[in-house]
Amino acid sequence: MSAPQKFDEGRLAQILVAPIISEKATRVGEKSNQVLFKVLRDATKPEIKAAVELMFKVEVASVATVNQKGKTKRFGKTVGRRDHIKKAYVALKPGQELNFSGEAA
Repeated sequence: MSAPQKFDEGRLAQILVAPIISEKATRVGEKSNQVLFKVLRDATKPEIKAAVELMFKVEVASVATVNQKGKTKRFGKTVGRRDHIKKAYVALKPGQELNFSGEAA
């Protein structure tokens, strides 16, 4: 692999929008040591990897992304749409873990 790329730390701080904590995310996390994040729609896999490593001080094995289209919802007569989101499945290297409940190590 080539030399580590340099990313703007200000941009990396904004890439991870929120962790996704759901039944599916928990199941994936337990089964294959992955963590789900909601990320910016224009974020790239190398940027996501760098952001997770910078923010949480863990080693990332791989990143898989999913673009999820926003659902159309009705509120009475008005029809609205939820925002499109991009999810990142971040696989951590063996022995690494992220804990969102208590950040004290």
